Amino acid sequence: MKKAKILITGITGFAGSHLTEYILNNKLGEIHGTYRGKSTDLSNIMHVKDKLNLVKCDITDYFVVKRTIKEIDPDYIFHLAAQSFVPESWKSPRETLETNIMGALNIFEAIREVNPGIKVQIASSSETYGAVYANEIPITESNPFRPLSPYGVSKASMDLLGYQYHQSYGLKIIRTRAFNHTGPRRGEVFVTSNWAKQIAEIEKGTQEPVLMVGSLTSKRDFTDVRDMVRAYWLAIEKCEPGEAYNICSGQTHTMQSILDKLLSLTDKKISVKEDPERLRPSDVKELLGDYSKFGRQTGWKPEIPLDRTLKDLLEYWRKQLA
Repeated sequence: MKKAKILITGITGFAGSHLTEYILNNKLGEIHGTYRGKSTDLSNIMHVKDKLNLVKCDITDYFVVKRTIKEIDPDYIFHLAAQSFVPESWKSPRETLETNIMGALNIFEAIREVNPGIKVQIASSSETYGAVYANEIPITESNPFRPLSPYGVSKASMDLLGYQYHQSYGLKIIRTRAFNHTGPRRGEVFVTSNWAKQIAEIEKGTQEPVLMVGSLTSKRDFTDVRDMVRAYWLAIEKCEPGEAYNICSGQTHTMQSILDKLLSLTDKKISVKEDPERLRPSDVKELLGDYSKFGRQTGWKPEIPLDRTLKDLLEYWRKQLA
């Protein structure tokens, strides 16, 4: 049987590196991955770098994207490259929109011209839903988009472009709307990872025993990244092109409760202080997803409990700072 040829955009990122491991561990295909260039940190994939074909590609450059797809000629594309940090989207809205919307458009156009038979999974987000009313929880795929950040707008636009390119040109685009996910290798700017890193630094003595936080009242639906990338593979293998699928745990936790779980994993006595710089101009108060559509289609359900995810995340930072 012919080995699948797989292209992962943003392979050096958090989800990209875990998806790479999943594919390698399960011998699912030959992996090619894009990275941006000299500013890129390859640390997330250094342990498997020799098993990959890495290609320098800025997804905002259409001609480079088209050349990359033509040369690799993949069976599957996992489009994970993005400006993925919500607070950054307020500081750099133009870059966020260009990267996330034009990057996806370039990929769709290149596929349309090179090979419309390529199957594509695009990593959309629960941030597309934004302002969700109490009577709309848990959130299904039919919920309206009311994004509350430039990031949410960019992902909603990418999501809708995916739908449009499927309807207009028959492209095999599967839209996955991931809710919050975390785990080892999560970027330090993201809230759970940032807290875990602060705790590890306090344990090491390089930070005062004061943990800086933003809002602790919002509720989020967290999935372990290793469950998330397993879902991405099942999406491209079993889901219907043109359709959208929520991927989530189906449970919410207040940020306060997540902080409490992390603090329970250390022997250090740590006080907590709110940092106004960490508060968002507008925030989604509750994101609770319904993944039943995706579960019915693929048989997927989350397997890794949040307690283990947070423990593994803290251990990751302890090792990084050792």
